Amino acid sequence: MEPFYFKSYNRIIGIAHNAKELEKEMERLMKEDPAALEYHLREGHIVSWLNYIGEVGLAEVLRGVKDPKEALARVKDYLALKESQVVKTKTKRGGRRKK
Repeated sequence: MEPFYFKSYNRIIGIAHNAKELEKEMERLMKEDPAALEYHLREGHIVSWLNYIGEVGLAEVLRGVKDPKEALARVKDYLALKESQVVKTKTKRGGRRKK
């Protein structure tokens, strides 16, 4: 699958291959180029890419969000919730077997 390319005036300023990398790039761009991040949010580029890579839940969480701070907070919350669900599932499966 194609990664997401953050661009600013035809120059690539960041790349994300998955939702976790998206979070890291968003954090970095909040400091270095928040206008570029806001542009990609406003135009729906990030939501479209998330749908493309199968992250439909996260895409829905970000749909219509234009503020970079709000978007980053939502991504962090979504990924933390997703991770906690994975841990719970693994814990439930990891019980002792009966002999």
